[in-house]
Amino acid sequence: MSFHICLVEPEIPNNTGNIARTCAVTGSVLHLIRPLGFSTDDKYLKRSGMDYWYHVDVRYYDSFDEFQAAFPEGRFFCATTKAKRSYTDFQFREGDIFVFGKETEGLPPEILEAYAKTCVRIPMKSDVRSLNLGNSAAILVYEALRQTGFSGLV
Repeated sequence: MSFHICLVEPEIPNNTGNIARTCAVTGSVLHLIRPLGFSTDDKYLKRSGMDYWYHVDVRYYDSFDEFQAAFPEGRFFCATTKAKRSYTDFQFREGDIFVFGKETEGLPPEILEAYAKTCVRIPMKSDVRSLNLGNSAAILVYEALRQTGFSGLV
């Protein structure tokens, strides 16, 4: 088992394709919460990561509540620029879940409140909005893999 990346209502197919590729090479599971801002048959998604799509365990949900119910004992880490703690302040373990919001709005307040103790941020300059979603997902999953010894990777 590796890690889980959950995208809540992703809007940009290239970002999801890039994250799917990260999941493919790390053995992470990709969870997509509808509505999606694109079709998974979209030509941009195919160009970004569809050639790896068959290597990815992709699971779809109609709501974040449905996703949560699938992982009642899961450790959820919500990525947000509003978090007080850096991702490097946490000790990750296999099976952890990294949750990302839609590109234009981030995660809804109710999700951030529910997981306030495990909201993480990636340090960056304050005068720039944020990193690209695909880069953010890669940073978190690779830090988690580093902490767990890159189990199963060569």
